[in-house]
Amino acid sequence: MTARVLIHVQHLMGIGHQSRAALISRALAAAGAQVTYVSGGFPVPGLDVGDAELVQLPPARASDGRYRGLVNEALQPVDDAWRRTRRERLLQTLERCRPEVVVTETFPFGRRLLRFELLPLLERLALAHPRTRLVSSVRDILERRSRPEREQESLDLVRSRYCRVLVHSDPAVVPLGASFPLAKQIEERLAYTGYVAPAPVPMETECGRDEIVVSAGGGRVGEKLLRAAIGAHPTSAHARRRWRILVGPDLPDSTLQGLRRQAPRKVRVERNRPDFPHLLSRCHVSISQAGYNTVADILRAGARAVLVPYAESGEREQSLRADLLAARGVAVVVEPDALGPESLACALEAAAALPRPLAEEVDLDGARRAASLLLGIAEGRYDG
Repeated sequence: MTARVLIHVQHLMGIGHQSRAALISRALAAAGAQVTYVSGGFPVPGLDVGDAELVQLPPARASDGRYRGLVNEALQPVDDAWRRTRRERLLQTLERCRPEVVVTETFPFGRRLLRFELLPLLERLALAHPRTRLVSSVRDILERRSRPEREQESLDLVRSRYCRVLVHSDPAVVPLGASFPLAKQIEERLAYTGYVAPAPVPMETECGRDEIVVSAGGGRVGEKLLRAAIGAHPTSAHARRRWRILVGPDLPDSTLQGLRRQAPRKVRVERNRPDFPHLLSRCHVSISQAGYNTVADILRAGARAVLVPYAESGEREQSLRADLLAARGVAVVVEPDALGPESLACALEAAAALPRPLAEEVDLDGARRAASLLLGIAEGRYDG
């Protein structure tokens, strides 16, 4: 019997959630599952879900860094009619696919803005498809809730509806309890998969060799870092090396061109590249934010790293991840409020003196193990 799995994923700001879920979808499809990948975010250029079916809901993203609302493709606030249309599209997809397992990425530990469609999804499953198993898929670190009762709501939903919570982390590095204080109360439902990171693909190119590689994920909140890196180049002890500045898809072409005009001759400015993991595996030092996917790529590549966590609007996820890695001696952290050309140049010098981290010291087999766990759940096994 072919296992049927439906994965619901929504990125509200960066694109990390989409990339991680896509890797798991590819691993599931490669293992023989029939996968329906339901995306609620803005389309991501080059997103590879393998042999999974990609279902694009009417796209939305957060209206601002405080996640106070959703906006549509025209960047206008969504209304009730839009919510009804999207909810029905999701429920129709469920009825058409009839999966044995439904995975909600981040929910119920986040994505409150999507309760209009996810709570009805849970209700439909309970009433019409009681044999379908619900699984939550979460990264290593959750955003702390401003109100404790919100954490209790998440806990209650897991206890009442979910058979498993897949935590895409190595518990020796970041246990879920580091960011979710009620984790021990659902310990029997937690299954750690390891970090989800693609293996670098061998490339016949010199790109990346001994370079300083600067990246900022999707780029929507990374322009300050990219400009600081360009400004750091002339005074850096590594100014003779090639620097490669990667600009994410969420920054417009006008910003890309402006960065190119600002950049010295030894600094190459270009769009994000599909061979980013390969560049990291050959670089001298990586400079980046501390998002989940980027950090997983850095660990997989064994790259020395400078991390500048995104911490606007009270977000602590990237700061906590960066601090934990710095404590292990595998990264140098520049606090966001201290970011500038001089501080970045100093951090680069410190990072260049670090030993390269060993990928073998961190569990990075998350995509394969997540696929194995989900297939087991589809077959009626819940012991992980």
